[in-house]
Amino acid sequence: MKRKALKVAKSRKQKAAPVQSASTLLSVAGNSRKTVKQRVAALANMSTAVCEDDKTLQAMLNILRDPNQAIEVRLAALQSLQAASFSVIAFESCHNDYIAALRAVATDSNPELRQRVFGLLAREKDGYAQEKLLEGLRDPKKALLPPEKALQLLSYDVHAEAYSVARALVNNPPNPTAKREALRLLGADTNSAPMFEKVLRDKDELSENRQISAAALQTIDPEKLQKHAREILLDPSDYKEIQATSLTALTQFGGKAVADDTALLKRVNSLSDKAPTMLKQSARRFLGKYGR
Repeated sequence: MKRKALKVAKSRKQKAAPVQSASTLLSVAGNSRKTVKQRVAALANMSTAVCEDDKTLQAMLNILRDPNQAIEVRLAALQSLQAASFSVIAFESCHNDYIAALRAVATDSNPELRQRVFGLLAREKDGYAQEKLLEGLRDPKKALLPPEKALQLLSYDVHAEAYSVARALVNNPPNPTAKREALRLLGADTNSAPMFEKVLRDKDELSENRQISAAALQTIDPEKLQKHAREILLDPSDYKEIQATSLTALTQFGGKAVADDTALLKRVNSLSDKAPTMLKQSARRFLGKYGR
């Protein structure tokens, strides 16, 4: 039995692929005569070797920047570079060249590469990327990403300039998804409180947008949220999911004024008996805290 185990172990050892050096991997990765599959596989094994020497780093960056390379190969080079960047101390000497290369391909013709590069730059809170994203939101002809994606990436490091652009998009959105992302980006902007009030009270708005507005008001102007939540609950024609959101806000953050509000207690009491399950449960939690 022991001899059999040794034989199996020996067989596995013989089958194990030899560890290839960085120069060998690079000779495959940079060789246009190799198949895309071979080059991608070589690049996938190079993340630990990226910063071994400047020659290796520059070769990887050249593959990433070269528009004549197969996009699969360029994306593999990007992934390997990104993986190497996770070792912050080891990657420190390569960081500036890496960021410069990312900026160089941020305007590439391939949309997948652009989006991935902007995602990496946004996480770095890179000023160049932020300006390009804002430029595209102001002028769609210059946009390098869809507006909703640009808004998501700007949320990594929000500045006042982004707030003003987002407010303009809420008022004149290119599509519903962009409006939703603009509302999310504005969630901590105190100057947007009136806009959130308007969206929250608009029955023609998407339910998700009204709920985002309720959450934003809770952060930037909780008293206004309490006021609107009460009025929404007293309006039997408003949507049940928005009433449930309003009930939750009042239950969690209401005070003595809520406990003394006879009209509100009466309305919530009626909802605890005759309402859809979600709203009924919210009403009972409210009454458990404020009911008499």
